[in-house]
Amino acid sequence: MKKFWFKKVLMILVCVTAAVLLFGFIVMSLWNNVLVLAIPAIKTISFAQALGILVLSKILFGGFHGRGGWRGSRAWKEKMKQRWDNMTPDEREKFKAEWKNRCGGRWGRFDKKDTEEEAIKAD
Repeated sequence: MKKFWFKKVLMILVCVTAAVLLFGFIVMSLWNNVLVLAIPAIKTISFAQALGILVLSKILFGGFHGRGGWRGSRAWKEKMKQRWDNMTPDEREKFKAEWKNRCGGRWGRFDKKDTEEEAIKAD
């Protein structure tokens, strides 16, 4: 059993190392072949600098929170759907009005659901 885990861990380390090296090479190649040719004032970068840019971009744009972050998780979406379903129509209107003031009132699927419910009630 220990032999299996050792092989699995070793394979994961090899794959992660290969991926990091590949992405570093891609960043270095893109930087040197696209930016340096387009903007003469920019100098070429080394492989280590490309890895640094890769890590910096991951921190700035991707974070280290896993798949989709807390708002992208299925549990968060289900929790918010349950909260929405448990609101009374007055609470929904108050909620919409508050968020309309904050972000311009773009609602997507919630508006569709409300209009369907109102159409059913009107019949």
